[in-house]
Parts: sequence; C-alpha cells; structure tokens
Amino acid sequence: MTAIRVLPDLLINQIAAGEVVERPAAALKELLENSLDAGATEISVHLAAGGTKLVRVSDNGLGIPREELALAVSRHATSKIATLDDLERIRSLGFRGEALASIAAVSALTLSSRTREAKHAWSVAVENGVISEPQPAAHEAGTSIETQELFFNTPARRKFLRSDATEFAHCDEVFRRVALTRPDVAFRLQHNARAQWQLKAQDRTARINAILGEDFSAEAISVNENAGGIAISGLTALPTATRNSRDAQYFFVNGRFVRDKVLAHALRQAYQDVLHHDRYPAYVLFLEVDPARVDVNVHPTKSEVRFRDSQAVHQFVFHALARALAGAAGKTTGNEPAAGMPLQPAREGFVPTQHRMPLGVAQPSTVYQTLFGNAPAAQAAFTETIAAPLPSGELPPLGFALAQLSGVYILAQNQHGLVIIDMHAAHERIVYEKLKNQLDDNRISMQPLLIPVVFHAEKLDVATVEEHADTLTSLGFEIAATSPTSLAVRGVPVALQNADAGALARDVLHEIREFGASRVLLERRNELLSTMACHTAVRANRILTVTEMNALLREMEVTERSGQCNHGRPTWHQISLAELDRLFMRGR
Repeated sequence: MTAIRVLPDLLINQIAAGEVVERPAAALKELLENSLDAGATEISVHLAAGGTKLVRVSDNGLGIPREELALAVSRHATSKIATLDDLERIRSLGFRGEALASIAAVSALTLSSRTREAKHAWSVAVENGVISEPQPAAHEAGTSIETQELFFNTPARRKFLRSDATEFAHCDEVFRRVALTRPDVAFRLQHNARAQWQLKAQDRTARINAILGEDFSAEAISVNENAGGIAISGLTALPTATRNSRDAQYFFVNGRFVRDKVLAHALRQAYQDVLHHDRYPAYVLFLEVDPARVDVNVHPTKSEVRFRDSQAVHQFVFHALARALAGAAGKTTGNEPAAGMPLQPAREGFVPTQHRMPLGVAQPSTVYQTLFGNAPAAQAAFTETIAAPLPSGELPPLGFALAQLSGVYILAQNQHGLVIIDMHAAHERIVYEKLKNQLDDNRISMQPLLIPVVFHAEKLDVATVEEHADTLTSLGFEIAATSPTSLAVRGVPVALQNADAGALARDVLHEIREFGASRVLLERRNELLSTMACHTAVRANRILTVTEMNALLREMEVTERSGQCNHGRPTWHQISLAELDRLFMRGR
C-alpha cells in the first residue's frame, strides 16, 4: 500500500482549481467578483480566444499594497473574513481566499495593482506555483489581473475545453449576470479586440433594458415586497408574455446569482394558475436576506445557497409574486370576462337561439404519423383491427369514438356508458411512454427534416449544441450552428416529427444548458421527455377523424399509466348509464 504523504502545494492548488475553475468563464466570474468586492466603479474585461488565451480584468478599486501582492495569490489568504462569525455572515462575493491561487495554478497569471496612496503600481507574476518578486509597474489606481493560456500545464483538462465561440458564450453569460446585479458599476467587455458590451453606470431598470432589451421591461411587472427581514424586488414577466424556453431567468440572493430549488419551486407555484405548463416566465429578481440566515458556502462555485429557514423564504417569495401577478390581472389582452363577473342581463326583444354544437369528424390529418408511422399498410391494418367485431359483442375498455366536443374532448361509448377523453393529455402520455421506452433501449430514431428549421439562438444555445452533440444525438436530434447566433434543426425524434422543431429544440437545449447533460439523462430524464412529449401531443381545437380518435383510444388501452397525463391530471372519465339515467330522471 502506498504511504500517506502530504501533497505539494502546486498539486493542491490544481485540485482546488478543478472545483473552482473548470473553464474560462469560471475564472472570469471569480475575477469580476474580486473587483466588485474591492469597491470598483469601473471594470474592463478583455478576452482572447474565448478566454482560453487571455482573460484580463481591470478595475479602479482600492488596489493591493506591494507587501500583500504575494499573499493575494496564495491559498486561503483573504481580507474578507477572519473569524467563524465572519464566515456565518458573509457579505462579500468572495471569501475563501483560494480563487487567485487556483487560477494561477493552471495558467500564467500576472497581478498588477496600485493603491490610491501609492506613488506607482507593483506587479507579480505566477507560473507553475512560483511567485516572482514584486516589480514596479505602470498602472492607475486599482488592479489588473491577467491570465494567459488557461490549463497550459494540465493538458488532460485543456482537452475538455470547447471551441472559442462556445467558451466565449459562457463568459458572456457570466458577464451579463454580474452586470445585472450591479447597475451602479460601469462595465466594458472586449473579445479578440472587438467591443461586445459598453455599459455605463445606470439605474436598475436601465441596466435590465440594456441586458435583456426594452421588450422585456414593457411586458413585465414590478415586484417589491419587504417583510420579516426579507426583501424582494425586480421584474417578472406577465403571464401573457411568457416564453417557450427558460432563457432570461435571473435570480440573485444578496447580489449573488444563484440556482436554488426552493426559489425555483416558489416561482413555479406563483405562476401555476396563470401559466401553461409548457411556457416559462422571464424574470430578474433580487432577494435580500440577513447574511446570517443564508449559507453560501455549500458549493465550490457559490452558485447554490442554503437558507436557514427555507420554508419562510419559500412562502415569502411565493406570496410576493402571487400578489404581483394578481395585481396585473387587468393587464391581459383577452376579451373574455373576468372570473366571477356576472353574465349580462338579457336584452329586451332578444330571441335565444341554440347554435350547432361542434360535434363532428374531420378531414384526414397527421395523427397517424405520430402514433403508427407513415406506412399505408400499417394504417390499413389498424383500420381493419378497430373495425373488426369483438367476441360476443364486447366493446374495448374505452369503447368506440362518437364525436369530438369543442376540439378538446373525445366522446366515446363503451359497455358501461359514456367515456370522455382529454385528447391532448392522453396523447401526451402515449408519446411520453414511447420516448421513455425508446431511450431505455437506446433506440430513439431520428426523422431527418426535408427543410431544416433555422431559428435565432442565444450564444449559450449555440455553445450547448457544440458541447453536447452526443447527448442530442442520443435524444434523436440533429442540430447544427449556422452562425454565431442561429441554429438549424435538421432532424428530430420520429415520435415528435409533427412538433414545432424550433420550439422543441429550444426547450431541450435550455434543459441541458441549465442542468447539464448527465443530470438531464439521469435525474431529470422524465422531466425532459415530458417536455418533449408535450410539444407533439394533439392540441386543443385540432379536429380528428373518427378513425384517428379510435386509434388514440386503442393506444391508451395498451399504454402504461394512461389514466393520468405526465402532470398527474386524469386523461379520461367514465359516466355510467345509471348516472345518465339519474341526471335525466329516467325510471322515476
């Protein structure tokens, strides 16, 4: 057995870098947070090759004295906390004192700084764990940190970096998050010597407009609540202005961008009665809470937090958003009467007439393609099957279709009476179960599109396509970048061939982007497949033929858990002949 030994400092730093610095965007995040903690009001960022060749962050903050430069790039050396009590009441963005050491362990780092009192600046360089002696340098008051050739000394990690465009997309997203949380600070970003962002110090609304566009603010409502030592403010989208993807979702806790299950659940609950399940709200929300009531030291990247009283935070956020959304009810654009309003009284001379109920059959459509494929022989065989008489005159469990009601429900007759089927919910469950079985068997087949669907995409979406091509293939997609801001869907899963390919691709990409490919295929597998199934399920007001309705019923009868949709709602309801007799007082 190998003897236990103390690891060398360089190796310790490189291990720490694996937790803190997995790509240029992570290094940029740490450097930006350091600048903000130093009180900077102007921050400039220069990147080259997506940050793999160069990340330089310059600020006009307090600066670092000459005698502290070497400490600044050493592990566990920080000016931000000194005691356990400080750790339990963290107010700064950084606090562990290992970011610069970790970055320096996997790059060539130069630190130049000048305090406001100093006559000139001083600079140190770090390479392979060796810190140089401070040297005089030309620099205004403030600090510049430059990293070159990220992972030059760890080739195994460098090979996991993606293209320059992908890495820049991640850096750009980090920049946007930091810029949103501090509108009082001016920010600049250059990539390969080309200006990408030029943001002056401004108020919060102006900064949100600059980052997300004025359309977002125009279709959002203000949230501003304060109770019990917790405050929330910001903007959240109107229910009528939600999106088909999870982009533009930013939640900050004490100025720190976080992804938190408690907050995400509170948001979903607030929107659940006003938002269709395949739509997503956009929001920029800021939660302020006593630092002693939230632990930010639970994840290396500090992107996750733990609240001391998560239930109180959940209820506060939920009620604050619910009240804001309730107050915005009058902003909807529909012409329908508000819930609870009385019907208008009958006009004098008004003659009531009964309109024809839309119980009908339809023109042939494409539901067969989703359920059974395109082969005419398969369609003909199935038609013969449902038309064939059953033994002893028995009906199938769900019977045979009679008609459609309001383009939403299928009315069918079985041996017990009337069956009412929610066709969208039922079809969604069928497709969902098929996708689950196919993914389990590694056989989600792809349907090439005759004409690729091209759509405008976020830079991170383009990056996700390149980074997770194998995952997309395993899900039955072929997606390729056609420009830095557009994607082309060239193939989709056969079971989803009738879906909106662009909207479907966006949802899948955002799921992968938010949770990572491994979590999507393991922990969130069913959520992803449910989202995919919803895209292709027959929609309301889709008129089906009787043959198609019967096809749907037969599929339900052989599909597991077909009594509920993917979201737990019932897909069908039986009304017995006895119940109908009671309704019409037959036999009395």
